[in-house]
Amino acid sequence: MSLRVGIVGGGQLARMMIAPAVELGLDVRVLAEQPGMSAALAASATGDYRDLDTVLAFARDVDVVTFDHEHVPQEVLRALVAEGVAVHPGPDALFFAQDKLRMRAKLAELGMPQPEWAAISDAAGLQAFLDDNGGRAVVKTPRGGYDGKGVRVVSSPDEVADWLDALDPDGELLVEELVDFTRELAQQVARRPSGSWRAYPVVETVQRDGVCAEVIAPAPRAGQRLAEVAQRIGVAIAEGLGVTGMLAVELFETADDRLLVNELAMRPHNSGHWSQDGAVTGQFEQHLRAVLDLPLGDPAPRAPWAVMINILGGPVSDPLAARIPLALEAHPGVKVHTYGKDPRPGRKVGHVTLTGDDLDTVVSDARGAAAHFDD
Repeated sequence: MSLRVGIVGGGQLARMMIAPAVELGLDVRVLAEQPGMSAALAASATGDYRDLDTVLAFARDVDVVTFDHEHVPQEVLRALVAEGVAVHPGPDALFFAQDKLRMRAKLAELGMPQPEWAAISDAAGLQAFLDDNGGRAVVKTPRGGYDGKGVRVVSSPDEVADWLDALDPDGELLVEELVDFTRELAQQVARRPSGSWRAYPVVETVQRDGVCAEVIAPAPRAGQRLAEVAQRIGVAIAEGLGVTGMLAVELFETADDRLLVNELAMRPHNSGHWSQDGAVTGQFEQHLRAVLDLPLGDPAPRAPWAVMINILGGPVSDPLAARIPLALEAHPGVKVHTYGKDPRPGRKVGHVTLTGDDLDTVVSDARGAAAHFDD
């Protein structure tokens, strides 16, 4: 009988787990939030991931539950564990991905390098932090933000007055120093419940308007020391938080060669999409192997360079699929991945990947292929 893996969430990450699940002989099932989502091909149930009865009913027919996102409430996660369901990553680890304040406190406890930060609940607290950190800072809502949402760069408490006014009596916001970084990097680690792990090469990510636009693997100009430091950080966080499955650690590199932890994601991540076609074992297969406690695959690159370019927004004049032949004709080596989403400004509707021996050529051709999906 095939192992049954249940994925909570019907987005593009679940969609991209379907093919490797089939290749591994797994019975993959998806709890989608609504019909017609990206992972509709494997949607065996539709319902609210915040509803305990819905999630329990879904989980009873699978061997392991994993996730397309980190938003399933703690009470639901812990109820699953209490019912004997194998949940990976587990609630204790996901707690730190769900709450940025708790994440910062735990990373400090683990001795991880991070920006200066504080929890604030009023304008006076924010102003004091601004005064101590150069007059500008990043304010984040502790829960629910992604792709630039729930994040503001401010120089005055007035710029987040609405967030402060909306806080519960015991509520807090996270404020961080505005890091003067030279570039953004990401380190991915896969870890099994039995404890073994594999680390991918550190990659460079390029953000536009708070959304990942490009990834280069491995990160250019990343010497052995930087690569080793990034890997040590990633492994220490995976082990310190008890993460099972894929972990992505977003990092700032500073002018004085420091690495600072920015964000965490306990699932396949945009910074790892390059690995679908550019690594011996892609992140989606690796995540499935990890959560099922199967032997982990080789994360080594297949070529000297791999580049991933997100398709943001997508064409509105004709279907996305109509542009694919044009991109493939112009760039035969490119791989196109679409998410089954309707286009809208800034929305991730797909990505392209390309590998090769010369970085400038790979970047140019990948961007050229992605440009076919712009209007």
